[in-house]
Amino acid sequence: MKYIPSPIPIKYDFIYCATANKSGRMQYHRIKPGVSKLRISRSDFIKAYNDSPIIALNPLQIRGQEAVFQFEFYV
Repeated sequence: MKYIPSPIPIKYDFIYCATANKSGRMQYHRIKPGVSKLRISRSDFIKAYNDSPIIALNPLQIRGQEAVFQFEFYV
């Protein structure tokens, strides 16, 4: 999956990310840049994805794990 970064810096309050750990289990986090990284539940992640004004999406791929869909979004 190709990712083209924005040439314009964006302002955002939080980053939500869904990543797989080494065993393949998904972990969800809410990050306040420079302040904290909080692990959240899957339902909290889905609620934020469905209800928040998303500014940008960043797909995260790891070589050899193309089947695992990981990403972060900025609100």
